[in-house]
Amino acid sequence: MPPPRLGWRASCARRRVRAAYSRRKVIVEPVFGQMKTTQGAGRLLLRGHDPARSEWRLLAACHNLRKLFSYTGTTTLATA
Repeated sequence: MPPPRLGWRASCARRRVRAAYSRRKVIVEPVFGQMKTTQGAGRLLLRGHDPARSEWRLLAACHNLRKLFSYTGTTTLATA
């Protein structure tokens, strides 16, 4: 049987990990769902590490731009 102090530390660590992990569904998971539904990013089209990384970065940049436009209330790009 582990000493009481170690048992408490393990229990506390588990609670912290569980709390941090439960926040994941609020912070991280929606981004993947939004990219999948709005951008059709269910799968990457390019094969290979570098091309796939480039495609993912492009999808992420588009996602961030879409969020910026929605926060500013802009629906279309301004014409010069």
